[in-house]
Amino acid sequence: MKFIVGRKIEMRQEFRPDGTVVPVTLVAIEPNTVTAVRTQEKDGYVAIQVGVGSSRNVKKPQIGHTKALGRSFAHFREFRVDDVSDVVPGQVTDISLLVPGDIVHVVGTSKGKGFQGVVKRHGFHGHPASHGHKDQLRMPGSIGSKRQGPVAPGKRMAGRMGGDRITVRGLEVVSVDAAAGVVSLKGAVPGARNGLLLLSGSGTQTYRTTQAPVGEPATVPTETLAAPVAEQS
Repeated sequence: MKFIVGRKIEMRQEFRPDGTVVPVTLVAIEPNTVTAVRTQEKDGYVAIQVGVGSSRNVKKPQIGHTKALGRSFAHFREFRVDDVSDVVPGQVTDISLLVPGDIVHVVGTSKGKGFQGVVKRHGFHGHPASHGHKDQLRMPGSIGSKRQGPVAPGKRMAGRMGGDRITVRGLEVVSVDAAAGVVSLKGAVPGARNGLLLLSGSGTQTYRTTQAPVGEPATVPTETLAAPVAEQS
């Protein structure tokens, strides 16, 4: 299984060779650099941490975390794997990992809606607009009785909506533009524009020791990695 971190750009449509139109989401893929390797003996679980992006406002602990690599990163994400024996910090993977026809699972954070009522948050129909229901159209109604005691756990009420971790499974990679560093995924993915996305799918994860120029294949040997069993942000 292979995995990589990308960033959502926008949605548009593409045409297949047979003329059918496909709604796609464009995802920008920057080089992912291994920043840490988690082991069962030291950390209690096996995973690989990758860093992506850059920022001028990086906190000092994050700068120190990647000081040995000679650069800092804006974001860090972890992926659970089975084996990390052949992986060392500093190895890089990029968009060449994906090819058209791949099926991937996408993990992202849904758009935040703020504090919302029960009609928008849970799909309540609301009350009738007459017969003693003044100012009650979008109210939740009774939440219990005195005999019942405290409000039952899980009662659907108003509250914070959105901002959840969402996984969309089985999206097809329609096209890959290596020169621009953009991949097209069939369908919609969670989150707002510029939101981080975690892509994972079947195949062999490869890393190399240096980053190839954009649009050109790597010329150094690659190292294979065991299949990850889950992803973690």
